[in-house]
Amino acid sequence: MPPKPKPKADSAVANALAGNRLNTRHIMFAMASAVAPLTVAAGVFPSSIGISGLLGIPIAIAAMGLLVLLWSEGYLAMGRRILNAGAIYAYAAQGLGRPIGVGVAWVALAGYTAFQVASYGGFGYIAAALLHEWTGWEVHWFGQRDVSWVVLALAAWLLVAVLGVLDVGVPAQVMLRLAVAEMILVVAYDVAIVLAPGFHLSTAPLSLGNLWGPGAGALIVVAMTAYAGGEQGAGFIEESHDPQRTVPRATRGIIIAVGALFFASSWIQISAGGPQVAARAAEEGPDLFFNEAASVLGPAALHIGHVLFLTSMLAAAIAFHQAFCRYGFALGRERVLPQSFGRTSSKGAPRNASLVQSALGLATILVWLVMGWKPLEQLFFWGGTSGGLAVLLLFTVASLSVIGYFLRRRRAHAAAKKNDPSTGPETDPEHWWRAYLAPSIAAIVLAVVSVVAIDSLPLLYGVNPGTGPALVVPLAFAVIFAAGAVWALILRWHQPLVYQGIGLGTGSQAAGPGGLAQTPGVHSARTGAHR
Repeated sequence: MPPKPKPKADSAVANALAGNRLNTRHIMFAMASAVAPLTVAAGVFPSSIGISGLLGIPIAIAAMGLLVLLWSEGYLAMGRRILNAGAIYAYAAQGLGRPIGVGVAWVALAGYTAFQVASYGGFGYIAAALLHEWTGWEVHWFGQRDVSWVVLALAAWLLVAVLGVLDVGVPAQVMLRLAVAEMILVVAYDVAIVLAPGFHLSTAPLSLGNLWGPGAGALIVVAMTAYAGGEQGAGFIEESHDPQRTVPRATRGIIIAVGALFFASSWIQISAGGPQVAARAAEEGPDLFFNEAASVLGPAALHIGHVLFLTSMLAAAIAFHQAFCRYGFALGRERVLPQSFGRTSSKGAPRNASLVQSALGLATILVWLVMGWKPLEQLFFWGGTSGGLAVLLLFTVASLSVIGYFLRRRRAHAAAKKNDPSTGPETDPEHWWRAYLAPSIAAIVLAVVSVVAIDSLPLLYGVNPGTGPALVVPLAFAVIFAAGAVWALILRWHQPLVYQGIGLGTGSQAAGPGGLAQTPGVHSARTGAHR
């Protein structure tokens, strides 16, 4: 018999993503792109102030930053033991049980999609407004409704879709450069505003009463949005140079950097806006920050800010596309989702998961076109807020997963020692602070914060309680989680081998010999070599 033809490298279902490709700097700025410094500073903060009238953003940023740093202790301890592109999905599966892990993965996919499509809405709206101002350019649908934003959103979508199937190093380099430019601009504009004649810092935004007064939950969701992306470092762990060091350095570095940046920038904006800052934010929107800087630096600051604001949203779209792809790849590799999700390009990029995410982005833009919904309020701001809520829930589950994982290890070792008294001490034990105390404190606070945040969503969305997205979004996340958990139970009954491998990554039998991988063209997670 003639030998069976070898599968092409770009169609193989991979056991791991292309390894040894990303260093601390790459991962840190990929996370910074997800955080989208300029989008948050110039878009989220003024929009939140204008819609809700809440001025306590700086103190909320500081409080959530400390909480996220505490949370990262247990999260990074898990990352040193579980190398999986699905990150929180894998942690939840091994710490809280496989059904919870799959439910969490589906919520992560939904949350990252919300963030990405929100970026398309913001990009299209702002770019269309700028082009109309500069050139008078407009595109009308059937000669009536202006749909210029759709054309530009589709252009951004196409760029993100193409980058999603390229060598992982290409989007990483793009995100690095865009994130650096954003952060430099935010710092430069903040300094310019502070140096303006008559500027003085207001102490009102720093009142601790903002953290438990009316609207505190809305502030918390806004602050959580500022750290969305801080959990993505572990998603690149299979592609990092040194999984034990690269991701922890990048994660702690970006949490501290963006926390300090957003605390200062929000405080400066609110102080410069004066007593009428809420009214100005409602009227000027993203231009509030740029107008404040332009009053010192001149009109060019407004134009430069607009251009980098657009690239900021583009970088965020790329980053959340990458995050979705890695979760999709992890689920496809283990056959929790169709195994086609685990297929990679010849360069090790999660190709098919990328194509699925691109299809979701395109469908969303077209739905907004047909329905005539607003791209800024109903896509950018609502989508970003929904993504922030999803990330808050993911952070909460991650802390619980850490506790569950180390308790399971401890019980397993105790059982082994009971059966065999000669069993030695637990191998690679974790310090009690990282394994139990830090994640316990983080889990309790995050759980309370999540409840308060959900209760305050009507204020943040600008709708009546129990209506619109304030009702639909939490309910949708609950349904998505339940559907994922039920799907895991179905796998338990009908595909026990797949069920047993949930969250194990390359250790899953479904991804091993006779399963998905071990085919020519597959990359090693640690060496990047072809097998």
